[in-house]
Amino acid sequence: MQALQNAGADMIELGMPYSDPLADGPVIQASSTRALANGMTIRILFEQLKGFRNKIHLPVLLMGYMNPILQYGFENFCRETSEAGVDGLILPDLPMFEFENEFGSILKKYKLDFVFLVTPETKEERVRQLDQLSSGFLYAVSSSSTTGKNAAISGQAEYFRRLQSMKLKNPVLIGFGIRDKSSFSKACEFARGAIIGTAFIKILENASEKDIPRLTNDFIKSLK
Repeated sequence: MQALQNAGADMIELGMPYSDPLADGPVIQASSTRALANGMTIRILFEQLKGFRNKIHLPVLLMGYMNPILQYGFENFCRETSEAGVDGLILPDLPMFEFENEFGSILKKYKLDFVFLVTPETKEERVRQLDQLSSGFLYAVSSSSTTGKNAAISGQAEYFRRLQSMKLKNPVLIGFGIRDKSSFSKACEFARGAIIGTAFIKILENASEKDIPRLTNDFIKSLK
């Protein structure tokens, strides 16, 4: 996190490992499997996050899935997330109905932003509903695929222009398939920014701890 901040990242998304990450491709799946095999848990995550706000001033979100959070206790999880200093959550498998009727009020209680995802197939009425329920930003998935796929950003221009024309409440960030300066720049033509996970994890896959600042800096500078 310190390396990302120093390198010029604008926001940090921390992935919480899960055994069945439905929105994630093979690279992030493998990283989750590796983390879980090493004993990673939500409890350990909160221990690692203690005091991080003494150094990190960027917005920080947790991205994960409902199953382990429900096992932990949704309100307990939200309370500890807020107490740790995290700003919000991305939970791709939390349906809109359940958010409105059960979980949204808990997120609001602990002043946590919540980010919904939309895809090229999401109808305009639903996009507007998800935009109204989201806070922070709206996550525009570049294709109906998983993270890390070679999504043709340029081929989705009509979809991105449609989102632009809707004058949504939230800024839009584009994710899935963003991996280099070309795809990052193309996404930023249509949105306020782009989200990169797989390409960064690949760079860190076999890195030693001392190499992380240099590799992170080189990667961010190659994009921006």
